[in-house]
Amino acid sequence: MADTFKFRIDHHGSLVRPPELLAARRQRAENGMTADELRAVEDKAIAETVRAQRRLSLSVVTDGEFRREDFRGVVFDAVHGFRRTGGEVDGLARWVAAEELKPHRALAADDVAAVAAQTRIPAKATLPSPAYLAAQCFDPGAAGTPWRTARELGEALARIIHDEITLLIARGVRYIQLDNPGYAGWLFGAGASTLTLADAIAVDSLAVRLDGKPDDVRIGLCPTRHIAATVDLAAAERIFAEVPVDRWMLPYSTGAEAELRLLRAVPADRDACLGIVDPAAAELTDVSVIMDRMDAAAAVKDIEDVAVSPSAGFAEVAGRAGPGSEGQWRTMVHVETIAWMCWGNEL
Repeated sequence: MADTFKFRIDHHGSLVRPPELLAARRQRAENGMTADELRAVEDKAIAETVRAQRRLSLSVVTDGEFRREDFRGVVFDAVHGFRRTGGEVDGLARWVAAEELKPHRALAADDVAAVAAQTRIPAKATLPSPAYLAAQCFDPGAAGTPWRTARELGEALARIIHDEITLLIARGVRYIQLDNPGYAGWLFGAGASTLTLADAIAVDSLAVRLDGKPDDVRIGLCPTRHIAATVDLAAAERIFAEVPVDRWMLPYSTGAEAELRLLRAVPADRDACLGIVDPAAAELTDVSVIMDRMDAAAAVKDIEDVAVSPSAGFAEVAGRAGPGSEGQWRTMVHVETIAWMCWGNEL
């Protein structure tokens, strides 16, 4: 299934927060700034990053996730029932689902609409997958929790994410990305989760399976941002075939044979977005090296069903050390260059 809508030059959504935005968030946390004042700083920063993205030939534009502490915040900030614990999980602040989950506003639709109003380039929505959140936030020992199993929590989250995807599509959003780095455990045999693989697939499928999805809408899922030496092909083939998304976002920045093995597991009727540049790397990979890797990918997957992007977000946690703003835009231009070399006037 060729990606005839040509979301060729992609990125994972999160961008480097400017210093003034980080300072404003600290002020807000210390009660030195009102919510409206913080919102104004966020609006200004988002407008500036949208303008910066418009100067490139990107296929999609995001708000940089500037309103979020990390990529999960789109849910935590909009849904009652979560409690922050003070601990960490996977390098992120630990939250648990301690009450019935009740959205008090749209998760991403309003923010994406604000981006869409500033550009003709399609605005992309990014959401954490419900299976990922369930695996992280299920705690049977949490006081008052109504959830008996992680699967039960995941299904409740899937209904919330499903409703949000439906709302986004109704508002004209054509590209939605879900993130579930928890699939890496099954893809690379790295260990168990609070969900079984079957449960994770079922929960994420419940969120993204839509009746009558418009033909011009793409739903993508990122199952891992990194590669390992060994790939469990049976798990990869099952995940890629059974979760009914249109695009799989895969790491492709090291030249390891394992990256090609992952790509081979993507069904012929799904797109693949290849993360050809590591956004955390100090030096950019030579163009000729990347083009050799793209030739290898084209021998495995129809190039018309492929897109390119950095291999991860630039700032999945606000303020965490990363490439810096200058390095971020240099990386994006590098990805854009590869896309023009691969598709030229077909972009």
